[in-house]
Amino acid sequence: MKSVLFTLFCAFICSESYGATGEKRVICYYGSWATYRNSLGKFDVSDINTSLCTHIVYTFLGINTKGTVISLDPYLDYPDNWGKDNLRKFSTLKQQNPDVKTLMAVGGWNEGSAKYSLMAGNPTLRKNFVKTALEMVQKYNFDGLDIDWEYPNRYDSVYGPADVDNFSQLLKELREEFDKNGLLLTAAVSSIKKVASQSYDIPVISQYLDFINVMAYDMYVATDPETGHNAPLHKSEDDDDIPIEDLNTVDGVLEYWLSQGCPPEKLVLGVPLYGHTFKLTNANENGVRAPSSGPGIAGPYTATKGLIGYNELCQKFKAETWNLLYDDSAKVPYAVQGENWISFDDADSIADKVQYALQNNVTGVMAWSIETDDFRGICQDEDYPLLRSINKALGRSVEAPNTTPSSPLTTGKIIMLDL
Repeated sequence: MKSVLFTLFCAFICSESYGATGEKRVICYYGSWATYRNSLGKFDVSDINTSLCTHIVYTFLGINTKGTVISLDPYLDYPDNWGKDNLRKFSTLKQQNPDVKTLMAVGGWNEGSAKYSLMAGNPTLRKNFVKTALEMVQKYNFDGLDIDWEYPNRYDSVYGPADVDNFSQLLKELREEFDKNGLLLTAAVSSIKKVASQSYDIPVISQYLDFINVMAYDMYVATDPETGHNAPLHKSEDDDDIPIEDLNTVDGVLEYWLSQGCPPEKLVLGVPLYGHTFKLTNANENGVRAPSSGPGIAGPYTATKGLIGYNELCQKFKAETWNLLYDDSAKVPYAVQGENWISFDDADSIADKVQYALQNNVTGVMAWSIETDDFRGICQDEDYPLLRSINKALGRSVEAPNTTPSSPLTTGKIIMLDL
C-alpha cells in the first residue's frame, strides 16, 4: 500500500502543471553534432543560453539490437580517450539555471524505424530498453527521456501496424518506471497527418506522456518536385488545388492533434529554426509551387544540400543580393536569387505561430534546433533572435541579449507580396 501511495504522490508532485499555472514551456532541442561544425557554426554545450528554455533536450542517443540505450558517438558523449564528455557537461546546465529541465532524446531520423519496431514488439527487448534508458538518465542526472522513434508503422518498420499498440505499451512501461523516480517522459511526433494517423493511438499515448512535441515543419522538403513552405501557418493561395487530406499546415496540424484526443495542456508546437533550399527548374518561375529540379544550396556550416540554418541564411542575405518575399496567406517568408529558392522562418513568422498556438491553449513551443539560430548575434543586434521571438511571444522574461553592432539584415531587394 505504501508503494502505491508513493507512486501516486510522486506522479502528482513530479508531474508538470504548466498549463494550470499559465506558464508556457519552451522546449529547446540541441543537436550535439554541431560541435563538429566549422568556424562560426561550431556550437558547444557552453553556448546554450539556459534562460531561453524551460526544457533542453540532448540529441541523440540510440539503441542496439538488444534494445540497450547506447551512445551514437562515444567520443562526443564520453570522456574516454580524450573524448568531449558532452553528457556530463550537459548535466551541468542546471548550475546556470536550476529551474531548467534536461532531457535525453533517443532515436532521430538517422536511426530509422526498424530497430525500434523490433524492440517495442518484443517484451524482453522492451524491458531492457526501459531499464537501460532509466539507468542512462539517472547516471547523468537528466530530468527525463524524450522518445523520437521516426516512425511507428512507417518506412523500414518490422512489425507494421502492430507498432501502434507496441509503441503505446512501451510508453506505458516507461511511465511506470519513470513515475517511481520522478522523471519526465516526452515524445517527438510527426505532424504530417498521413504519418500520424498510421503511427499513433493519440488518446492512449497522451495518457503516458508529460507532453508531446509535434514537429510542425518539413511540410515541403527539398526533394519535392515543387517549391513549398517548410512550415506554413495557413495554406497558401497556391495550394487551392491540393486535396485537404494532402495539405499540411501548422493550423491543420494543431486541429488534427487536438481533434484526435491530445489534450492541449500536453501539446507542444514545434517550430523550425532552419529552412529548405530548392533549385528552380526555371529561374523565371520562382513562386510558391514552382517546379524544382532538386535540393538547392548548402549552408557553410550544416553543409547539406537542401537544408540551411537560420544563422547561415541570414549571413547569406547580408552578404548577397536576394529578393526576400512574404506569403501573406501562409504567413511565412521565402527568398529567391536566380535559380535558388529558400523557404524559411524569421522572428515575425515564428511569433505568428506562437500566437496561434496560444489561441489554441497549447502548453508551449518547441524549437528545432537551437544551434541553427543566429546564436552569436552576427546578423542582428541580439543573439538567438528566433528563440527570443518565441519567448517574447509567450510573455517570458529572459536574460538580456548579447549585443553586437550589425549592418541591416540584407543588402538585397525586399518585396512584400500579398499572395
